[in-house]
Amino acid sequence: MKSHGSGITRRWIVNTFGIIVLVLIIFNVLCSYALKQYYYKIAESSIDSRVSVSSMQNFFSAYTGSTDNVFENGARDFVENFAYSNLMEVWVINSKGSAVVSSTGFPVEQTEMPDFDSAKRSDEKEGTWIGRYSTGEKVLAKTFILPSNGNDIGGAVRFIISLRRLDRQHVIYTVLISIACIIALFFVSISGLYFIKSIVNPVKKINESAKRLASGDFNAKIDDYNKDDEIGELCETFNYMSDEIARTDKIKNDFISTVSHELRTPLTAIKGWGETLMSMGTEDKEITEKALGVIVSETDRLYGLVEELLDFSKMQSGRLSLRFEPIDVLAELDEAVFVFMDRAKRDGIELSYSSPDYTAPMSADAGRIKQVFVNVLDNAFKYNKQGGKVSVCAHKTTDNNIVIDIADTGCGISKNDLAHVKEKFYKANVSVRGSGIGLAVVDEIIKMHNGTLEITSTENVGTRVTMTFPLIPGNA
Repeated sequence: MKSHGSGITRRWIVNTFGIIVLVLIIFNVLCSYALKQYYYKIAESSIDSRVSVSSMQNFFSAYTGSTDNVFENGARDFVENFAYSNLMEVWVINSKGSAVVSSTGFPVEQTEMPDFDSAKRSDEKEGTWIGRYSTGEKVLAKTFILPSNGNDIGGAVRFIISLRRLDRQHVIYTVLISIACIIALFFVSISGLYFIKSIVNPVKKINESAKRLASGDFNAKIDDYNKDDEIGELCETFNYMSDEIARTDKIKNDFISTVSHELRTPLTAIKGWGETLMSMGTEDKEITEKALGVIVSETDRLYGLVEELLDFSKMQSGRLSLRFEPIDVLAELDEAVFVFMDRAKRDGIELSYSSPDYTAPMSADAGRIKQVFVNVLDNAFKYNKQGGKVSVCAHKTTDNNIVIDIADTGCGISKNDLAHVKEKFYKANVSVRGSGIGLAVVDEIIKMHNGTLEITSTENVGTRVTMTFPLIPGNA
């Protein structure tokens, strides 16, 4: 089968880790770009903070419009007295667009000056350019136009700052940011893989245990897990499910064994007495009557068991239907108690019944209600002993309900078993005949009548079954 652990890890790497890597790359690029723009802005601000445009224009006002020699002398005087020659290079450009003086003292190599061209077109008479010289050096140049009396320009002053140091700093900080991103990725990957491992390992255990459970090993459990998170809850739920499946499987096996025994016993009796009749014939009237009585009795027992199984099957599939009509629930109780009077004499059990002198009308299925009473009374007798007692009583409540109590002095039910007696297939006492589904059917029928079933019991003392049904309104 496919390994789901590697699939989760792969999806995390592709989806989560991949997105984090992409975000950090974008972050790094944006930081690098913003840092570069910041440094270049600092370079431009360095020029703006050290150059007074008005003072410069006032200085050159005496030279613009003069001869080339006069302008060049003025330009040389301006450059020689410029206080920040150590920070930036200064060119003075004449009205024809030629650089005539440089603060380096060397002749100016005539190159393209995009900042000068931009300044001529600008309303502010300023222009900035960032680029590289033919030597490869990257610079920031800013040109200020000098006004003249006519329409033509009087000249310009160009300030140039080398970006080599700023670019070096930019590279250093970009590398540092990249290293920080790599470190962040490292810790994200470590914590992420640890987190994935904390999920994948329990999932693998759950998967392995589920395979064992599917193959029939109902003792499959998950140990050593963290109980403080959702995975821990899942492991606890799996262990609980395993216990419930094991318990249900045991109950199912016990049920099959019980039903097989319940079917075999009457069939054995029927077959045995049938063979007796075949071998002896019908000459002995007493034996014949006894045999036929056993056959009829055991057939009725088989019929009852089959009916119980059919009812349970219908209940499981949701096909257990009722025919509601107005009935006197106490009349059905009277008939059920009457059926057990002969049995009480045969089994040596005292049956007491205080029949109320009023009617208790309710909307119900008379046959199913009687089935409930018969089943509960049958349990009271089955789990009782000779000389024991079974008492039946009924009374109305102030909220228009009828309460029916059936108590016995039988073996009782332990606390552990009491919580499960209404469950399908469950038998508290496997030594007593019965399928283990009677009370499950009874509980379902009572619920379908909007009633309740309560069972209280003390081991070796007895059991009390309390059934409550709503009566038709107006008959309280």
